[in-house]
Amino acid sequence: MKEIVKINLDNEMDLILAHKRSMKIAEMCGLPVPSQTRFSTAVSEVARCSIASGKNSVLVLGINTLRASHKEILAVLTDKVDLKKCNPEAYKYAAKISGNIEYTFSDNQSVTTLNHQVPSPGLLSDAKINTLADYFKYEPPISAYDEIRKKNIELVALSEKLGESENRYRNLVDTIPVLICIVNDRSNVLLANHAFEVYLKTPLIVFDKKSLAAFIHNDDVHLIIDGWSATKKNKRDFSADIRIKKEDAYIWHNVSIMPNKSEDGTISSWLIYFVNNNAQKMIVEALKDNSELRKIKLELESANSKLKFKNKELEQFAFITSHDLQEPLRKIMIMISRAAENLTEHQKTLYYFDKITLAAGRLSNLISDVLNYSRVNNHDKFTTKVNLNDVVAQTLDDLSLIIEEKKAVINFSPLPTVKGIDTQLRQLFYNLINNALKFNAAQPAINISSSIISAQSDTAFDPAAPSGNFHVISIQDNGIGMNSEYSGRIFDMFQRLHQKDQYSGNGIGLALCKRIIENHNGTINFSSIPGEGTTFWIYLPNN
Repeated sequence: MKEIVKINLDNEMDLILAHKRSMKIAEMCGLPVPSQTRFSTAVSEVARCSIASGKNSVLVLGINTLRASHKEILAVLTDKVDLKKCNPEAYKYAAKISGNIEYTFSDNQSVTTLNHQVPSPGLLSDAKINTLADYFKYEPPISAYDEIRKKNIELVALSEKLGESENRYRNLVDTIPVLICIVNDRSNVLLANHAFEVYLKTPLIVFDKKSLAAFIHNDDVHLIIDGWSATKKNKRDFSADIRIKKEDAYIWHNVSIMPNKSEDGTISSWLIYFVNNNAQKMIVEALKDNSELRKIKLELESANSKLKFKNKELEQFAFITSHDLQEPLRKIMIMISRAAENLTEHQKTLYYFDKITLAAGRLSNLISDVLNYSRVNNHDKFTTKVNLNDVVAQTLDDLSLIIEEKKAVINFSPLPTVKGIDTQLRQLFYNLINNALKFNAAQPAINISSSIISAQSDTAFDPAAPSGNFHVISIQDNGIGMNSEYSGRIFDMFQRLHQKDQYSGNGIGLALCKRIIENHNGTINFSSIPGEGTTFWIYLPNN
């Protein structure tokens, strides 16, 4: 312990001296007024016992350094008499108002020790302690004890009220969900509330870049440090949104720095608090994202509207063009037919009438196919329940002549009823069955069957099968098949895999099938082996 002042307790003036010097030391060490009063009053109570009943009483006031961050004021009173036994009520009262009192008596020597922790040990340097000792060497004389005694009683009562108020304030500060600390001009943390200590799990000693980097996002540390420097210089408030680390995530907080002004307007410390505003930030970001999404949605709706208008124009153009092309083509075919009536077969061959007729027929079929493709759409208002058994039966009836001609064998098991566009589904089955009959060098054998798949079903039969609930209709033939090299473009417009003199067609049929399936939110795949046949799988949603 570093001794500051020693007082021999012989009379009431010594008691006044003990009280005042205890009060002054507590004040100069930075204790708040309530703490100053409690400490000096406790010293006075013990000193009064010495004066009344003691022998060779000595009071020593000093500073004890336990470690760099822990210093305390000590009042040590020694006496030849067992003072506590002489006046237990005084000791009881001193213990009540101080809370930090120790007493021993042995070998005819009593030692009473009162201590109080210094709130800002960093400010109490060795030089400052020496200054305290010098101060009491030149202290002026002290007056009346009775007046001080009365003041002490009033101050103790006031101190108790202030203590209660301080406890309520401390409990409030510790329970609110706000991280609060008080920092001096040298960036030393004088006080931090319980929430701050629990959140950080480690004491915050210094409010500097290194300490802040331990729990604040790297991109935000410089923001606080710059604001802290500016607010100390300008003596103004500072506020910013920053991110504080919480376990493995960063939580948004609003940090505010405010000066603590004393009655004379000077600023000795700063109040710094962090308020969790993460939910507010998330709402703002969500609203911002929603605003962007609404903007994109409006742009998409505008683009979709324009696209629908263009598609309508193209559909009308295709219809008008096809109609305008068909009319003169029919006239050409009629005139060729009439011109050929009076010609011999030799003359017809000589003037290429047969080739002209075939070319005109192919052109007519091409125009019809293009028109059919352009008319395919997916308007919901045309959808209805379609019995695929009726569709297949009608298709076989339409193809009855070629079936009889090729003596085709066609088997089909019961098919489901689906939601779709009747005319398009008839076109789909007509094209696929017609292809199975057409691209076949032997007696055609066609098998049509159906099944149901789900996300859990085995789809090894078709690696490209979609995931979900679908009706699967398979159309299997024993035709000429095709190489796997064509799998990537078989459903494209005008794709022909054979010469025109081998098999007729314009290369639009399968493209039309694909577009019809897409209109029904389904898919179409196939597998084929050259010379052995082809299987088409049609997937329609199972609603």
